[in-house]
Amino acid sequence: MKRILGLDIGDKRIGVAISDPLGITAQSLETINRIGKKKDVERIEEIINDYGVELIVSGNPINMNGTVGERSEKTVAFANYISNRTKIPVVFQDERLTTVSAESVLIEQGVRRENRKNHIDKVAATFILQAYLDTNRGSD
Repeated sequence: MKRILGLDIGDKRIGVAISDPLGITAQSLETINRIGKKKDVERIEEIINDYGVELIVSGNPINMNGTVGERSEKTVAFANYISNRTKIPVVFQDERLTTVSAESVLIEQGVRRENRKNHIDKVAATFILQAYLDTNRGSD
């Protein structure tokens, strides 16, 4: 079965999650601190190669009213750049409120405020990927 990579792309960090080989569950993997476009994509390429990724699911930060804003446009452009460079297809998943949900989980787990920023993006990526997996289960 194919592995699917989940991304929560932000200006400062990229949260990364990976599916299990059966495409049932998503696990948080890491948070990439953004250095520059080339270095960021090189790290993502390493992950793609390490896990045999065949699909990328990127969160799409559309506005709460459903409109597309600057953040969404930047995210889509970067995700498409990754796809073009890696030749791995990318699909987009609505990511509204995933960061809020991720922060709630980290608070429930007792993660201190100063440590949350190190985890919140990869947890958000996990929520994004899990939503995609749940929505598309059995569609292969």
